[in-house]
Amino acid sequence: MSTSDPKLEAAIAAAAHWPTLSAPVSSARMPHHIAIIMDGNGRWATQQGMIRINGHQAGVNAVRAVTRYCGQVHVEALTLFAFSTENWKRPKAEIKFLFRLLKRYLVDERPELIANNVRLTSIGNVAALPEDVCRELHRTEELTRKNSGLNLCLALNYGAHDEILDVAKKLAGRVARGELKPADIDENMFESTLFTAGMPPLDLLIRTAGERRLSNFLLWQACRAEFYVTPVCWPEFKDADLEKAIIDFSKRDSSKRTS
Repeated sequence: MSTSDPKLEAAIAAAAHWPTLSAPVSSARMPHHIAIIMDGNGRWATQQGMIRINGHQAGVNAVRAVTRYCGQVHVEALTLFAFSTENWKRPKAEIKFLFRLLKRYLVDERPELIANNVRLTSIGNVAALPEDVCRELHRTEELTRKNSGLNLCLALNYGAHDEILDVAKKLAGRVARGELKPADIDENMFESTLFTAGMPPLDLLIRTAGERRLSNFLLWQACRAEFYVTPVCWPEFKDADLEKAIIDFSKRDSSKRTS
């Protein structure tokens, strides 16, 4: 692709190209859309005798591993809970570090994402993020917009309550303007107004570090998804752990997800 940026084009040419892997289960049993609550960075760092930010740094390696794996086995969409609306309550120094880490990820991973046909998208109130982070996010989104492979979706400044309220306000506004009647609003219309509109329905929701809370993440989308919890903290989560989750998913009764 032409980016009008010789340095970036050279980096794309030099980037690792992911070999295709055989999926661990049949295509009929594979999840199309996987979402992950990436929990346990701070806990892992404490266990290692390190400070919390070291856990966040190590967590980037897990993001890279699961992104590559999903691309290699042809998962359609991977949504990662990268920064929640609740994360603003954390110490300011930690928040600042998280955004610096996110900005570096968006720049450093850009060539490999482009080289492997990954489309980066985001959900949440990203306008409230620091300006320099928004700039790099939008640049990566624009550069990968036409890619047709894995949709890597980052949930940033995201909260499911906010998302559902946003949909309610948008639909109420359309009713007030006479564009809709209340009776016209059904499940399909509601879903088409969510931040995740256009993405495949969520099949598998994974949470690391052993917790069993949804933590205000994709509440509407998760209503029929399978929930998988692993005790593995996020920095230690590898493609083998994701494969294990997919195999577990494949053994569940898919008929119950439509009821």
